[in-house]
Amino acid sequence: MITYEYPLNERIRTLLRLEDLFGRSGHFISQPGPQDHHVALLTLFEIMEVASRADLKSDLLQELERQKQVLRAFRNNPDISEDALSQVLGDMEQASTALFGMTGRIGQYLRENDWLMSIKQRTGIPGGACQFDLPSYHYWLNRPSQERGRQLADWTSPLYPLRDGSAIILRILRESGKPAQFVAPQGTYQQMLGGKTAQMLRVRLDSALGCVPEMSANKYVLNIRFLTQGAEDPRPRTTEGDIGFELTFCNL
Repeated sequence: MITYEYPLNERIRTLLRLEDLFGRSGHFISQPGPQDHHVALLTLFEIMEVASRADLKSDLLQELERQKQVLRAFRNNPDISEDALSQVLGDMEQASTALFGMTGRIGQYLRENDWLMSIKQRTGIPGGACQFDLPSYHYWLNRPSQERGRQLADWTSPLYPLRDGSAIILRILRESGKPAQFVAPQGTYQQMLGGKTAQMLRVRLDSALGCVPEMSANKYVLNIRFLTQGAEDPRPRTTEGDIGFELTFCNL
């Protein structure tokens, strides 16, 4: 089964982008090769750009506080595990404290590093990070792997409060919905929303079906087309068969 997520507002788009970027960053920092660390550094620059949205930190803090108030209402509920609830609330408190500790403009310490910014500028040009363009960067890529990895972690870790806060919010969002089974006749599905609100849609379907969902939604209607792509004709087209899938409306 493959899960496809479709955010319905800009805030959730930003959180999903950060989740993807931090996941990529962690993977490539842990690898030993210079090309891996090159990708890790490029990913750090992407994180810096996505995280520079002015209200991101305050949005995360407000949502964490709102969710803490919701969860505290479940105290002494016999159907809720007190240990699990305390663990989640503790994680939220820790994430909020770390976010409060982020002072100034997000990523400003990176912008003040002239060497890193020179690399960022050159990597915006196709092939601009060749050794003859950036000999000092070429030298760095040939330093011991552990030394490079340690520096990458030092540059990335001050941004981890954003990663951890986003992860908590996305986990709550994903767990908020109840999956339901549907069928798209001839690859097309439409649902009138009738006042139903959601911040993200999740579609799960069998990878063996060989198609991908193309989703669009507004406050009135949801449309999903399932597209296939042939080996000889690479242009996507709506599949001709009926497609069974799982749909979840997620809302904080």
